Amino acid sequence: MGRVESQPLALLSLGDIAASLPGSTAIFRRHKLDFCCDGSESLERAAQKRGLDLAPIAAELARLAPEQNPIPDSVEELISHILERYHQVHRRELPELRNLAIRVEKVHAEHPAAPKGLSDLLARMHGELESHMQKEEQVLFPLMLVGGNPMIVHPIGMMRHEHDSHSEELRVLAALTNDMTLPDSACNSWRALYAGVAKLAEDLTEHIHIENNILFPRFEA
Repeated sequence: MGRVESQPLALLSLGDIAASLPGSTAIFRRHKLDFCCDGSESLERAAQKRGLDLAPIAAELARLAPEQNPIPDSVEELISHILERYHQVHRRELPELRNLAIRVEKVHAEHPAAPKGLSDLLARMHGELESHMQKEEQVLFPLMLVGGNPMIVHPIGMMRHEHDSHSEELRVLAALTNDMTLPDSACNSWRALYAGVAKLAEDLTEHIHIENNILFPRFEA
């Protein structure tokens, strides 16, 4: 995301923002900003052409960039961090990634590098992650917040097993996208899709690491 971080958003092209800031394409669609055909236009110019107020759009986009905060130490703060940094982000970004995958698979169906089956995989991951996160939010995390009990090792074991399944799906994700390698002819939607998929893979890997190696061991005697 270097280009997004180093320049004012207003001066960046819609295409660069879409390819660098996962989640931005949903904002563009909501404001009817065409990041595909008009991808070379700056955000400022595109907003002007549509008679839109630039400031709130730029503010929405700026909120997508994750804060680089250190991992907190206390159980309460660590769980809050997981909920805000990972659970909320997965829920926000996965539906938009699936929408992008459907578009790319349809428009580029004849391209040999098209990620055929990616939208189905993302839909499956979304459903499995939602189920997993609800178990943590409704069962495991409340137990942890009251200090745990000897039986807590059982839901932790289930979460570890599901983490293994998530990791396997990340390997399938990498295979379907050739490790997120774009063809030279990739359009802005394809670029945005692979940027978002790469971020999902990074976020989910870090999410699993924090739970498996930092949070869970505190309750596994």
